[in-house]
Amino acid sequence: MSKVEDFEELRPLLFSIAYRILGSVSEAEDAVQETWLRFDASATRPTSTKAFLSAAVTRISIDVLRSARVRREEYVGPWFPEPLLSDPYQDPARSVELADSVSMAALLLLERLSPLERAVFVLREVFALGFDEVATAVGRSEAACRQLLVRARRHMEAGRPRFAADRQERQELATRFFDALKNGDVGGLQSLLAADVQLVGDGGGKAPQLARAVMGAENVARLLGAVFPWLIRIDVTFEPHEVNGQPGAVFRDRDGKVSHAMVLDVLDGQIQAVRTVSNPDKLGHLGPVADVWALDREVKQARRQRN
Repeated sequence: MSKVEDFEELRPLLFSIAYRILGSVSEAEDAVQETWLRFDASATRPTSTKAFLSAAVTRISIDVLRSARVRREEYVGPWFPEPLLSDPYQDPARSVELADSVSMAALLLLERLSPLERAVFVLREVFALGFDEVATAVGRSEAACRQLLVRARRHMEAGRPRFAADRQERQELATRFFDALKNGDVGGLQSLLAADVQLVGDGGGKAPQLARAVMGAENVARLLGAVFPWLIRIDVTFEPHEVNGQPGAVFRDRDGKVSHAMVLDVLDGQIQAVRTVSNPDKLGHLGPVADVWALDREVKQARRQRN
């Protein structure tokens, strides 16, 4: 196989590693491209192309994450990962780990880890690389990597929910949620929400967003039931879609441009969190992005005319 063929065969894996370390589709794509440039510039072919490329994309991602952390500390409002509609890498033997590790909840837990802890956890726990490969990838000894993994596991397990919903249960609950959302059915929404549910939005200061998280089933249901019927009146539509391996939807304006993505955390038969991403910088990979400020003005005008 040529270098290009070797690389393209491994591209899905490289992107999946980079995305889990970075939580950003655009940064992961850039890391994969930089990995190709390094591979192409190498005068010799490595003994294991997979090991070489996995190590290269990991090191690049760690460097990017270190600089990105400064930006995230200065981020306006809550920071969420860029929504991912489909993971390009599939491995039936690791399907559970892959699906779990790409969820919004898991990626937010990974934010608690240092860049090295995060990389070691992703390579070992998600992709099952040997400690020798992990050590080479992060530039630490195997013993040091084992310690990094112990600390990473401790942080991750402390934040994980104790009960996981099965896929069919999640989808059935999401179908009912989006039906109620479309109809502005406050009671129907409230019946699906956990008592301590949170509604949190990531606009990054570049889109209309909540001043703070909305807490409690009644408050969240009332807000959603009040807002979304008005969006539908101005021809905003939504497509139920898996987002980061969880039930969600992509919302579009009348021209088909993306206004925001929504993802639901389902646990123990109820929706525990509703997260929306409307920062236009995080939506470009989903298609042309809508002017959400214009949509906001149009909703306000429609309300004034109605009143």
